[in-house]
Amino acid sequence: MPRRIVELTDDRTIAYAETGSGPDLVAIHGTLMCLEDLWLGPVPALAEHFRVVAVDRPGHGFSVRPRGRAADVWDQAARIREAVRRLGLHKPVILGHSFGGAVALAYGMLHPEEIAGIVAVAPICFPEPRLEQMLFGPRALPFGGDQLSHLLGASTDKALLPLLWNAMFFPRTMPETVARHFPFDLAARPAQITAEGEDAGWLWPGLTRSMLAYPTLRVPVRILAGSPDLVVSTALNAQRAARMIPDARLDLLPGAGHMLHHFHGDAIVRAALSLRPG
Repeated sequence: MPRRIVELTDDRTIAYAETGSGPDLVAIHGTLMCLEDLWLGPVPALAEHFRVVAVDRPGHGFSVRPRGRAADVWDQAARIREAVRRLGLHKPVILGHSFGGAVALAYGMLHPEEIAGIVAVAPICFPEPRLEQMLFGPRALPFGGDQLSHLLGASTDKALLPLLWNAMFFPRTMPETVARHFPFDLAARPAQITAEGEDAGWLWPGLTRSMLAYPTLRVPVRILAGSPDLVVSTALNAQRAARMIPDARLDLLPGAGHMLHHFHGDAIVRAALSLRPG
């Protein structure tokens, strides 16, 4: 996927790919992913209506963040917003999946006047015990974490990560397009798995801050989630957040799992269009 790079402050960058025309929309991927996840999912349909800028989250894909710096959803939202401003995007819709949904919500709470609204797809919204905290958290340790990532990257990750990627698509199977074209080697490299560990370590404080701020969110929010999501519980996250956010609307998709954006692109397009300026 051809990317461009936005140089930020503090030795950070945001990598992005762009397609389509129309009002601006920023797409933010989730855990164990990079921008190709959304690019292979709803982006082509969204690009019929929007100028879509899909980003690699800080520390993921080709976006650089220094080791050991803040990695919570609020910091990531601030860095993506810095890139949005440098690119000259105007009142974008912010769309995020899973962890990216949490980043999108933080973006809206930080700068509501700068965006048209938020589409949160299967978002994680509240602090809870997470499998990735156990699997990847030790790799974020300042002493030995990087070595652990390289050691496991050459051994157990080769079996573990494909199991996780396939499980994320439950109750469906991974689409052939994703299996053939997603850059699994990029998403599995030790530096990104270390970043996953840092993300997991900062998840509780970041989402605690978000939880306390949801009632103050003053932009329209469209939340899409599926009942059999085994990765992020819809009842404990999407449904609770929809009750707390003043202008939130929840769209429950029967039978849809965590990776619903690969199977319900039409619903995501409708949600984004409902927020389109003008």
